[in-house]
Amino acid sequence: MPIKILEVNEVKVMDITPLTWPNGIKKTKQRVSVYSILEQAKQPVSANDICKLTEQSDCPVWLSTVYRVLELFVKEHIVIKTTLADTDMALYELNRNQHKHYAVCLGCHKVVEMDNCPFHEFDPQLSDQGFHVLGHKLELYGYCLECEKSKNKEQVK
Repeated sequence: MPIKILEVNEVKVMDITPLTWPNGIKKTKQRVSVYSILEQAKQPVSANDICKLTEQSDCPVWLSTVYRVLELFVKEHIVIKTTLADTDMALYELNRNQHKHYAVCLGCHKVVEMDNCPFHEFDPQLSDQGFHVLGHKLELYGYCLECEKSKNKEQVK
């Protein structure tokens, strides 16, 4: 089953110029194209989604190049990489230094941003007292309304 994370219409592929550019990173057409898509995306996207979106722009980028650019951006802390449970698929989003958590549908892999953080006042007790917590990541897994309805219809049959 193909995974559809991002609708092409959600990103303006024609506008390839990013609003900002990270310091210390050499500009290439391919990097600017990937960065622009990440900058405009409203939710995490897969490398395949990025590749498809670049195909509609003036600067199509091969999938292997998309992966190389993404790994560079991850290494430089420009992009946050998340791997979905029960799959090898990774999702990428621009590191906007914002605190976000997501719920992920196990059926269609739709990603929904949570409006709150259940760990807001959580104080982790660690056996290694020299450990300083810098952040955390939380992903909830379940079924979206559409997948839940489909799942219930199949169970009735």
